[in-house]
This record gives sequence, structure tokens and C-alpha cells, in this order.
Amino acid sequence: MKTSAPSSSIEDYVKVVYSFTEWQDKPITSSQLAQRLGVANSSVSEMVRKLKDQGLVDHKPYSAITLTDAGLRLALSMVRRHRLIETYLVQQLGYSWDEVHDEAELLEHAVSDTFIERVSAQLGHPDRDPHGDPIPTADGKVHMPVARLLGELDEGHTGRITRISDDNPELLRYLAAEEIDLDSEVQILGRRPFGGALIVRISNAGRTREFDLADEVTSALWVHTSRPHEGCILAES
Repeated sequence: MKTSAPSSSIEDYVKVVYSFTEWQDKPITSSQLAQRLGVANSSVSEMVRKLKDQGLVDHKPYSAITLTDAGLRLALSMVRRHRLIETYLVQQLGYSWDEVHDEAELLEHAVSDTFIERVSAQLGHPDRDPHGDPIPTADGKVHMPVARLLGELDEGHTGRITRISDDNPELLRYLAAEEIDLDSEVQILGRRPFGGALIVRISNAGRTREFDLADEVTSALWVHTSRPHEGCILAES
């Protein structure tokens, strides 16, 4: 008997569950899942029961939702599709990085596996998307860069931006206008008094400038550090 393909709703759910935990360790709750998908809590409860019946998630009442091995495989397949499409739209069709998410959400359900693999080959099999998120391989392997949120780093810290959250298109447009991009070099200079903005020096394309960055910005930028500085908080963790 031929097994039917998962619906686009199921694919969306497992992808969101995976993406929520990709850059932090806390599993997603039903209310957080509802918020991210823009649906009612009752709809999430019904779908989570369906996902559990199909062996894609583990969930007990009033507890967090986690993917099973089968759910993880499906999620990684969808994440690969989404991020390859985003990369193709930016590199081949001239989209800006704040435009690609919604387009990829539509296209990822419509194209075939053959199409996705040809897109990957056309792009030279990239390992990250325009925002720095890792693109899983065709066999489900993921290489996660070692990085920390910019806002967690202390004075004297240096590194390079390795991931930029795509949750807020307006923030992406601001960063593009200020030429703050992946692989920009960053140095933490300090923080304004009384919990004020983080003061950073950013170098990109031969240009170095200082910025006062609000928490909304520093919580969207991940930084890879090659070496800790004297008294570095990373050396203590």
C-alpha cells in the first residue's frame, strides 16, 4: 500500500518545531507553536495529536513538543528545501534577504526533490542560506557553526557575524542599509550606562564604523569567536 505524502500543514509544523530549537536548547510549547504559525491554540492541539499519531512528535499534556526521529527527518528535508530556495532567490533572481522567507514558504511545498537537488547543484551545494542558517545535506546532516548571541558577549570580545535572524524583515532592511552582513568583523567596545545600547565596532568590505546597537539588534546577531580575550566570559563557561 502506497503511503501518502505529508500535507503542507504537517511539513510546516515539524519545520517550526525544529527551527525553534536549532539555536537554543529549550523545546517549543503549544502556545509558542501557535504564535509562530499564527493559528489558534485549539488548532495546534488538534494538529499535535495528529502528529503524535503519525509518529512525528512526542508530547504529553501541558508539556513541550519534541520531534521523533521520523519527525526530525521530515523537518530537515523541509528546512533544506526552504533554505536552498531562499539562497536561489537571492543569488540567482536578485531578491533581497528580507523578501525571501514568504516566497520560500510557498515554493517549498510545490517543487520536487529533483528540482531541489538541481538547485543545490546550480548553487554549488551551499552550506548556509543568506541569513547564515545551515543548509542540511541531502542525507540529513547539519553542520552548526559555533556562535553566541552578540548581546551575550562582553567588552573586548572580537569575532565575526555568522548568523542573522530572519524573524524581522524590517530589522534585515536596517542591517542591509548599514552594511552589517554575514562575516562582518565585530569588536565589543562596551555598553552605555544604565543598561543602555551595546557599543560595537564593525568592519565589512574594508569599512570600519562604530554602532550603538539596541537589544533587539544584538539578540538577532550570532557571532563566531576564534579566540577568547583576557578575562573572557567564554573561557569561564
